[in-house]
Amino acid sequence: MSTTSAKGPRSRMPNPLPFVPELAEVGAGLHKVIKNGTIPATTVSLVQLRAGQLLGSTYFVVRETRVLRELGESEERIASVVTWRDATCFTDAERVALELGEAVFTASPSGERVPDELYARASAHYDDKALWTLVMVIAHIGFFAPAALIAKPIPGMPPGRNYTD
Repeated sequence: MSTTSAKGPRSRMPNPLPFVPELAEVGAGLHKVIKNGTIPATTVSLVQLRAGQLLGSTYFVVRETRVLRELGESEERIASVVTWRDATCFTDAERVALELGEAVFTASPSGERVPDELYARASAHYDDKALWTLVMVIAHIGFFAPAALIAKPIPGMPPGRNYTD
């Protein structure tokens, strides 16, 4: 959780862009890929919300919950992401996307996080471009997870205003 001072919530670290301006280009590239239209925006945010839950990132959970509300998602679907396996409100394509994201971010006792059977189910719902886009949706959270967990940007604040200087 970010710290709080008399001035309000604070991040642990300042905005990274003055220190590593190249991050803006990498982030823009990832955002361009995940918004290429091959995966519905709702699916993108459902997967990223679940990844945020698994990572224990308040920043990601708050951000994706807000995005899902802006997309018109019901509170039932948003609240059910944490228990998606039992929930009846997700499509088969959404379920396999959630499962794929969860497999990447959860250790597997068998050692293989994404078995052939899961890949086969995912490829049955997504063509090659969409599947690569889904891989990048998951990679996006993986790329930014260290910043979210170490620097602790301020939850609920938009990019550019989510770090204190």
